[in-house]
Amino acid sequence: MTSATPSLFVRAERDSLAARPLVEFLLVGGATLFLLPLAWILQLVAGLDDAELAVGFLCFHAAYVINDPHFSVTYLLFYRNAGQRAFGSEFSHSQRLRYWLAGLVVPIVLITWAGVSIARQSAYSLGLMMQLMFFLVGWHYVKQGFGVLSVLSARRGTRFTRSERRWLLGHCFAGWLYARASPVDPGTEYMERGVIFTSLPHPKGLEAFTFALFCFSTLGLVWALVGHFRRERRLPPVAALCGFLITVWLWVVYSSSDPLLVYMIPALHSVQYLYFVWMLKRNEAKSQEGPPLFKGPVATRLGWLAVSSIALAWLLFHGAPWFFDEVVRGSRNTSLGDLGPTPFLAAFVTFVNLHHYFMDSVIWRRDNPETRYLAM
Repeated sequence: MTSATPSLFVRAERDSLAARPLVEFLLVGGATLFLLPLAWILQLVAGLDDAELAVGFLCFHAAYVINDPHFSVTYLLFYRNAGQRAFGSEFSHSQRLRYWLAGLVVPIVLITWAGVSIARQSAYSLGLMMQLMFFLVGWHYVKQGFGVLSVLSARRGTRFTRSERRWLLGHCFAGWLYARASPVDPGTEYMERGVIFTSLPHPKGLEAFTFALFCFSTLGLVWALVGHFRRERRLPPVAALCGFLITVWLWVVYSSSDPLLVYMIPALHSVQYLYFVWMLKRNEAKSQEGPPLFKGPVATRLGWLAVSSIALAWLLFHGAPWFFDEVVRGSRNTSLGDLGPTPFLAAFVTFVNLHHYFMDSVIWRRDNPETRYLAM
């Protein structure tokens, strides 16, 4: 009995270590490959309408603890030690300029845009702001996919040359542009969060041009991976490469390949994002848990971050919009026409999304000193 105990501990530790690559693979996008067959089975068994209702309902409520907090945690990361970052020496000069731009200039511009749109009851103006959000979301996704590939590869001791990075990024951006240009859109009327607007038209030749660009960039992607293999004698880690390809191909370029996948993608993207937030903050907390800082247990600090993110997410996406739509606008008892009954909800959601994209471009840059915790 006694002699067998150490072997049990060793086996359990080995099993735990063996499970980590699989867990990482699922969290950074690999779960998509398992969810798609389940979605097909669900559609066969229940029918498309019932399957869509069930998945849509599940994803809507999951947003409270997955999608929404992935936005709000960005604010907690970005504005921490704001004074030191804006005026001190924590950031380089160029990084400090980006911080000022994303942290002050961008929100002022967005708040002014949304405020003027609602004050003038202009669904067209607020619709343009929402279309900017839709345009940039693919850019945000593919950049995150590139980050997954870069960070997870670096953590396992393999890096890309400058030329390889350019080809990989080129494939990301080409995929994003093709996704935005397809299908051809002569200008379609949409209703989003109650706001009715007409989309900006896509010229007929734009889809063909961006598709050709995407095909060419795919050749560049293959060229970069072959060059990487010849130089490193190995491909990038499976989780890193699959996370990259799934993000670009399934979440952006061919996101509409399955009607249920459309509902799942925001949650899968958010899980991918939160995994790197967890990695960053866990490693930071571990390095500060003991002397000389003694900032408290890792679990406690991560727990407070999670609770704070959920609370802030509720305020940004539910509490504050409800207050302005029901109390402020409702007290006037006036119709806002094509702005619909919840213009402030539309404005808050659009503002947070757009601001999130810009804050991310500062947080996850290599010249941000905090990103060193991702390498631990």
